[in-house]
Amino acid sequence: QVQLVESGGGLVQTGGSLRLSCTASGRTFGNYAIGWFRQTPGKEREFVAAINWSGGSSYYADSVKGRFTISRDNAKNTVYLQMNSLKPEESAVYYCAARGAIRATMAKSRYDYWGQGTQVTVSS
Repeated sequence: QVQLVESGGGLVQTGGSLRLSCTASGRTFGNYAIGWFRQTPGKEREFVAAINWSGGSSYYADSVKGRFTISRDNAKNTVYLQMNSLKPEESAVYYCAARGAIRATMAKSRYDYWGQGTQVTVSS
């Protein structure tokens, strides 16, 4: 079992930055690939970024490439999502998820554990 807690959300102006954190407890964190997803009311949860177990490989949705960076510190059991140049349409609840495999994936159905989410609001 892995418990995930997201933090770092909040209110930011268009063009601003936020850094989200996903801290895990439970089983060995380094054995899990981690993904970030986001969801707005009435829409499906969508993939944002993911990172493999070592941090050596990462994946991004096309819409965030060049602006978002995912990283991890296994010694701290934490994955980060640095978000720059934020847009109002990126306001959403952001979730991190853990997959019991070393390789990351964009498919949300492949993730085994989910956090409760953190709200990000980008004002125009």
